[in-house]
Amino acid sequence: MSLPEVLLWQRLKGAPQGISFRKQHPIGPYRADFYCAAAKLVIEVDGIAHDMGTRPERDIERTNRMTQAGYQILRVAASDVLRDPDEVAQAIVSRAARPLHRPAGGPPPRAGEDRE
Repeated sequence: MSLPEVLLWQRLKGAPQGISFRKQHPIGPYRADFYCAAAKLVIEVDGIAHDMGTRPERDIERTNRMTQAGYQILRVAASDVLRDPDEVAQAIVSRAARPLHRPAGGPPPRAGEDRE
C-alpha cells in the first residue's frame, strides 16, 4: 500500500461510526483500495500514476464496469489524503453512512392507497 493508503487505512480500520471497511478487496478482476459492503462503496486513492500512460483510460473502463455492476465509486486524490487524512476519512465515512440507494421500507402502496 502507498503512504496515502496506509494513512487512510489507519483511520478506516476498526469500523469508525460502526461502518466496516475492507482494504485491497477483490471485485471481479479488480482490487479496490478500500470497500464498504454496507454501502457497496468502492474507494480509490489516486496518485500521480493514475495520470500517466494508459492508466486514465483503464481507470475509466474500471469505473464503468464497477458502476454497471451496481457499485458506487469514490475517487480520492492522494494529495488530499496527505494534506488531511482525518478530513478525507471522515468524508468517506459520511458518504458510506448515507448511500445513494437505500432499500425501500416495505412494498410499494397498491393503486389508490397512500403511504402514511
